[in-house]
Amino acid sequence: MLTEKDITLVKSTIPLLEQAGTAITEYFYQRMFKHNPELKDIFNMSNQKTGKQNVALFEAIAAYAKNIEDLAALTTAVERIAQKHTSFNIQPAHYQIVGHHLLSTLRELAPEAFTTEIEEAWANAYQFLAQIFISREEELYTKRASTKGGWRGKRQFRVINKSKESALVTSFIFAPVDNQNVIDYHVGQYLGVEVKPNDTENVEIRQYSLSNKPNDKHYRISVKREQGEYPGLVSNYLHDQVEVDDVVNLYAPAGDFFFVDRKSPVVLISAGVGVTPMQAMLEKLSNKQYQNTVHYIHACENNDQHSFKSRVKELCDKHSWQNNTWYKEKEKNNNEENIYQGFINFDQLDLPKQNGNFYMCGPVGFMQFTKKSLLNLGVCESRIHYEVFGPHTHL
Repeated sequence: MLTEKDITLVKSTIPLLEQAGTAITEYFYQRMFKHNPELKDIFNMSNQKTGKQNVALFEAIAAYAKNIEDLAALTTAVERIAQKHTSFNIQPAHYQIVGHHLLSTLRELAPEAFTTEIEEAWANAYQFLAQIFISREEELYTKRASTKGGWRGKRQFRVINKSKESALVTSFIFAPVDNQNVIDYHVGQYLGVEVKPNDTENVEIRQYSLSNKPNDKHYRISVKREQGEYPGLVSNYLHDQVEVDDVVNLYAPAGDFFFVDRKSPVVLISAGVGVTPMQAMLEKLSNKQYQNTVHYIHACENNDQHSFKSRVKELCDKHSWQNNTWYKEKEKNNNEENIYQGFINFDQLDLPKQNGNFYMCGPVGFMQFTKKSLLNLGVCESRIHYEVFGPHTHL
């Protein structure tokens, strides 16, 4: 356990951390990858280029320092990170490496302020937190390995189907090479996918939401081709290079964002490729003949980028569930009564504001807008559940 002295000394460094900002994490990653380049096979190097990982790590360090007296406040964050770590197959030895470089970073960037006494306190604090993660991750690894169809570490899967869902989204169905069963999962969770794209130095691991209801034979993910200033290394490789019969390594389903049956109305809200976990939830709700109302709300650029359009209509029509979509771009000859243009107008929808549970996924800006809109309608924040792709961001 941490001593009162440890806690006091760690908290005393909060102003120093806030003043330094992401310079700490930038230096940390540069140092670590220089001395332990093998970790580039684990960390998402694309997030290093965009700076997202630096921000996420800094926020995590600062949050730990501020809440070191009340770690219960970090329970949700710890679970989210532990789940993510298992999809990278993080091991106890990795924590020792990270801890070494973190302490060295603080010592080298602030040699006068980071005294021997403060360094000892941070070392104790880091080890205390690391053990929490190590213990929780071992629980997750053990449970998955001992469950029917489960496994530990990587497992080889073969692509048995590849199909386009829209202009930018393609689905991949994976079946295990060993022809054995696969572990069940909660709709909303993701898979860790490990590949080595052509002409790249490092192995790359990415997480993709499962986009179908569970079965014990195979998994489906639906991947958006990421373009723009930072093209997706793995997403483009999957689209352009991975074909039926190719083999990839998968890590068992993980994630703390998933549907929980609270016997209440459900609202599924997505934008862009954020539709993938919502599609899995919709398939599951349809399969179990969900007895409460379901509202399906989606936003995308245009009809060409409207993934799962026909399937969603089929399922919603079957159960008389509400299905509404907003296109950012105006569509010519659009006569579909449930498709609109512009931003989602939550005011015009008959939503279960008082007793519904709202699940959402999409770009951060979209979810910030959605959360604010729902709160303005009187929806309780505890009934708004969300997933952020990539390093976590608070809405």
